[in-house]
Amino acid sequence: MILPGATLGMLGGGQLGRMFTVAARTMGYRVMVIDPDAASPAGRIADEHLQAGYEDAAALDRLARECAAVTTEFENVPATTLEVLARRCVVRPGSRAVAITQDRIHEKTFLRDHGFATAPFAVVRSSADLEDAFAELGGPAILKVARFGYDGKGQAVVRNLREAQAAWNAMKHEPCVLEKRVPLDTEVSVVLARGIDNEFALYPVCENTHAHGILDVTVAPARLSAKCVREVQTQARRIAARLEYVGVLAVEFFVSRGRLLVNEIAPRPHNSGHYTIDACITSQFEQQVRALCGLPLGDTRLLTPVAMVNLLGDLWSGGTPRWERILQHPRAKLHLYGKHEPRPGRKMGHYTCLAASAARARAEALALRRGLARKAGRR
Repeated sequence: MILPGATLGMLGGGQLGRMFTVAARTMGYRVMVIDPDAASPAGRIADEHLQAGYEDAAALDRLARECAAVTTEFENVPATTLEVLARRCVVRPGSRAVAITQDRIHEKTFLRDHGFATAPFAVVRSSADLEDAFAELGGPAILKVARFGYDGKGQAVVRNLREAQAAWNAMKHEPCVLEKRVPLDTEVSVVLARGIDNEFALYPVCENTHAHGILDVTVAPARLSAKCVREVQTQARRIAARLEYVGVLAVEFFVSRGRLLVNEIAPRPHNSGHYTIDACITSQFEQQVRALCGLPLGDTRLLTPVAMVNLLGDLWSGGTPRWERILQHPRAKLHLYGKHEPRPGRKMGHYTCLAASAARARAEALALRRGLARKAGRR
């Protein structure tokens, strides 16, 4: 076990790295962050911020020398970087799992080859592939870049081959996945942890609503049958085991006409798991520290139903939002990420609302959102 007093390394300095840093420092660890951004949210509160790229040899050498263990806050860290670090210190999750999940082609193929149901898809690497894929799947479908797409970026809904070709041109002929749109009953996700001893700890399955490709509202527990919840948990465990994963992992699912389809795997804490900070015995970020350090995993029990609402940069269009609306509520918790430049679609923070039921939590959370934004010209 790696105990408090040790230094932990974090590749990535966004809000997930920031919340990991809060948890780690609360538990008595030092944190060193690598991120090229001088205003990195995690770097600003870490013990040390190395302002460097993720393949910078000098920065990686220092990380390996001074850190007992290293983890990541996002999946697009080069897998080769993890391989280099793993020769000299503990790295969790491993490079194989990250390499699979950072590329949609690898991820979808991994899921299909291991018997997990997904929406129908085809790989697109050429114009001929695109024509064949659309002939096979038809429209409407979603064209998604294989790498570096997130929060609705790098994807387009296409209804016919002409639209698919235009979208692929706009994506500069990057390798893509064409995915058939399926009818949705709901979207759910589950965050889990797997330890070095193959122990699992699963958080409650939560229900997600998206807007413009970005997570908008999460509610826990999800309004699913007990049978469906068990199936979500079983599939998520199997995925983590197949990946030989150690750390915190999130799996997103579509529920389509009662059938469960795996949508995406995130090899890290997840936006839909932020509710765990306020509503669970152990947050997903404390759990990330525990898994990284080889500690026993924490209790994931939900203490109260909860709803979480994302705060995007659009909310700042008329000035600083009216935070008093949230802060005056006795069961609401505000979390801001320390980002100075609000932009449309940028995740600036979130808030949770705790209540006696999931439905009540969601209703109160949405009521709080009304009136948060100021009208342009007013302060």
